[in-house]
Amino acid sequence: MTRPHQLSCLLTLLASLAVLFVAPAQALDKVTLATNWLAQPELGGFYQAAVDGAYRRHGIDVTIRPGGPLVNNRALLAFGQVDFLIGTNLLQPFDAVKQGIPTKFVAAFFQREPQCLLAHPGQGYDKWSDLTRAPLYLSQAGRNSFFLWMKATQGFQAKNLRPYNHSLAPFLVDKRAVMQGYVTAEPFRVKEASGEEPLVYLLADHGWNGYSTVLETRNELIEKNPDLVQRFVDASIEGWRNYLSGKDTLATNERIKRENNSMTDALIEFSTAKMRELKLVNGGDAEKLGIGAINPERVKAFYVTADESGLFPRGGIDPTESYTTQFVNKNAKRAGQ
Repeated sequence: MTRPHQLSCLLTLLASLAVLFVAPAQALDKVTLATNWLAQPELGGFYQAAVDGAYRRHGIDVTIRPGGPLVNNRALLAFGQVDFLIGTNLLQPFDAVKQGIPTKFVAAFFQREPQCLLAHPGQGYDKWSDLTRAPLYLSQAGRNSFFLWMKATQGFQAKNLRPYNHSLAPFLVDKRAVMQGYVTAEPFRVKEASGEEPLVYLLADHGWNGYSTVLETRNELIEKNPDLVQRFVDASIEGWRNYLSGKDTLATNERIKRENNSMTDALIEFSTAKMRELKLVNGGDAEKLGIGAINPERVKAFYVTADESGLFPRGGIDPTESYTTQFVNKNAKRAGQ
C-alpha cells in the first residue's frame, strides 16, 4: 500500500471516529406563544427574547401569534393549539378555574395593572372620585371586569357608560368625557392628537391591585414537561430584562413596528419610559422575588376584591388553583426562603 493511500485511509477513519464521538446538535423545542394584543412595547420582553436569541439559547424555537380586538387566542390554549398565552390580568385564570379549564398562570410579568382612566383637564376632575359623574367610555371587556369593581366599591354608575371601540374620537370631541386606556399608550396618543396633556388615573392606585401580562399554560405541559416551561419562563425573564435595559433593542422595535403599523418610534419610547418609571415589570413583588414574581397573598387578596365586586356571582373558587410558583420567585429560592 502506498503512503498516499495509507494517509487517505487514515483520514477517512479519523473522520468516521469524529462523527461517532461528536454529539448531534440538540433539536429546538417548537412552541407557540399567543399574545393578548398586537405587537407593542407592552409585550416587548417576549419579542426581545425571540429577536435576540434568548429563546434559542434556552433550546426553544418560538412562534409568536399576535392577538387583537377581533382575535380570541384564549380558546386556542385549552385545545392545545398554542402552548403559552399572555393573559391581560388575573380574572381570566380565575375564570378558567371556575370553568374547569385545566390551565394555570406560571409568571406575572407586570406587577401592576397599567389600566387607567383619562380625563380632560379643566373639567373639575381633580380627584378620582370626581370621575364618577363623568360620561365614561369603556369597552365591553372593561364593563365585564374592572367596571364591576368600580361600580361596587368606587361609586361609578352604569348610566354613565358609553361604548368604546378603541377610537379616541368620541373622547376628544366631548371634553366632559372620561375614557379607559393603558397608561403606557393612550396618554401619548391623546396628547399627540389634541396637543393637550390628559389627566391620568391608574386603577392600581385606587385598589385594583392585581397582576397583569400573566403567562399561562396548560396543566398537562406543567406536569409532563416542566423543564420546557422553566426554560420558557427563564428566557422570557431574560428578554424583559434586556428589553427594559434599552440596549440592543433596535431590531426588536423594528419587528414590533413591522407587525403593528400603528407603532411609531415616539410611542415606543414613551411606552418603555413609562414602564420603567412605574416599574411595571421590576417593581412590587419582583423587587425581592425577581421578574415574573407571584405572591400567593397578593393573588388571594385580589381574588377577594374581585369576588366582593360581584365578578363571581355563582359561587367562589380556590384562587390557589389558578397559578403555580414553581417556575418563578427565584431570588427568594436562592436565598433559601
